[in-house]
Amino acid sequence: MIIFPAIDIIGGKPVRLYKGDFATAQQVAEDALETALEFERAGAEWIHMVDLDGSLQKKPVNVKTFTDVAVKTKLKVEIGGGIRTMQDMDFYVNKGINRIILGSVALKNPGLVKDAVREFGDRIAVGIDAKNGFAAAEGWTESSDIYFTELAKQMEAIGIKTIIYTDISKDGTLSGPNIEQLAEINKAVSCNITASGGVTNLNDIAALKKEKLYGAICGKSIYNGTLDLKKAIEVCR
Repeated sequence: MIIFPAIDIIGGKPVRLYKGDFATAQQVAEDALETALEFERAGAEWIHMVDLDGSLQKKPVNVKTFTDVAVKTKLKVEIGGGIRTMQDMDFYVNKGINRIILGSVALKNPGLVKDAVREFGDRIAVGIDAKNGFAAAEGWTESSDIYFTELAKQMEAIGIKTIIYTDISKDGTLSGPNIEQLAEINKAVSCNITASGGVTNLNDIAALKKEKLYGAICGKSIYNGTLDLKKAIEVCR
């Protein structure tokens, strides 16, 4: 299982949210690049980054922050937030980003996801964020009536190989991941499933590994010190 340390960006600075509420944004580090280099030194091979400004503005905003990490570290970078066009995806791919995460467009424009898979293949992933089991969009400010596993099946049919699943009620809470829903989506599709939201400690990492998930995103737990990144990576090897 791959550990994805996370950096969410608002105004060029690393922040964390509580249950996806932008009003709760709290800066957790001074510099995104230095934080990424710390993750690299701890043994991380991947980093998960989110353009929170982009999610709200529906376009890439903190571009330099992400491209700096891609160019100035050895980390493989996956990025989501505000990516709405083929041009956005092409730009990031050409700047060395390894994986593009499509979120809201998976709900609103599945045709674009299909085009993206045709053009970029496995470099395209889909982020499914859910409230009470139903997919949400636009920086989690909009809800839908599509159950999360149904959306996952639709994305699998399009050709998506990797899905990041977030239970919004768990995000930033340090209350443990939603193992039940993660097991449900892992059984519903053959895609690689990455867990996001609620990961707190090594016990959570062990529980996710037991479910044979592809990856686990860890953010607040690293910044708050409840999870040692180096140990988490060692457990998953």
